[in-house]
Amino acid sequence: MFEIVFLGTSASAPSIHRGLTAQVVMHDEFRFLIDCGEGTQRQIMRSGLGFKRLNRILITHGHLDHILGLGGLLSTFSRWETIDGLEIYAGRQALERIRDLIFGVVLRGARPPLEIRLIEVKEGVIFEKGDFSISAFPVLHRGADNFGYLFEEKPRRPFLPEKAEELQIPPGPWRRDLVKGQAVTLPDGRQIFPDQVLGPERPGTRLVHIGDVGEVDNLIPVVRNADAMVIEATYLYEDLAMAQEFGHLTAYQAAQLAARAGVKNLILTHVSRRYRERDIAAEARSVFPNTVVARDFDAFQIKREECIKVKIAAEEE
Repeated sequence: MFEIVFLGTSASAPSIHRGLTAQVVMHDEFRFLIDCGEGTQRQIMRSGLGFKRLNRILITHGHLDHILGLGGLLSTFSRWETIDGLEIYAGRQALERIRDLIFGVVLRGARPPLEIRLIEVKEGVIFEKGDFSISAFPVLHRGADNFGYLFEEKPRRPFLPEKAEELQIPPGPWRRDLVKGQAVTLPDGRQIFPDQVLGPERPGTRLVHIGDVGEVDNLIPVVRNADAMVIEATYLYEDLAMAQEFGHLTAYQAAQLAARAGVKNLILTHVSRRYRERDIAAEARSVFPNTVVARDFDAFQIKREECIKVKIAAEEE
């Protein structure tokens, strides 16, 4: 299971109700901040998530509305010493801009208060730990080195408790080792093999996150059968020409991609304040009914073929 919390859902500039782009994806003890628009550190505090273990940041591209919050976030980290090191993943051009922001503007030659690693993203797996991985894939927006991110659990074989009961396998380390794929010897001397208690392999949960993007045809193989896809919906279809000019999508196009690729759940973000939320939702749902438009502080649990909205406690103004 993955969880995603939307800290900012506005496009280009903040609105009264929406901050600039930022999301946190969580899996077990791991946390990943995706993009860091201006004001992100305040949104983190309002969300109740806090800064603990928020030491990996994935940047989709280097436009200012996606990175300006890094300066303030770094300042907070340095003052409160919440983490020992920070890893920032981004394409080459975005890293150049981030380097200028952090070392040229924020630090201005001073020694960093914590270890900062700027990691260039290229297509393929960029992070792997335990039962999941994160892969980067190129997307077409204005300029080069724009990336989306695929969070994917590894396939697993489910444990069949009824089989274990039939074989009279006692609870405890024997069942745990069988789940890990290891043969065990029971206290009565019998040897049990994983195939005797494990079902057919099932694919893991897949969450796709796509930032700003202007074309979708090349994305179908990547997002196919994803349990949830997060993607921008900056424009309505009536403004298609403007969307194409600036390398963005309409809600209609995002929904078309979800339908063509067999995505299970569609979450729209990066919405323009020129539109009403209900109009964005209506346009997308006319093509792909299983669509939601994210608001700031919305949180979702992503499971196999499920997207469950959950509440988090955001501070009242």
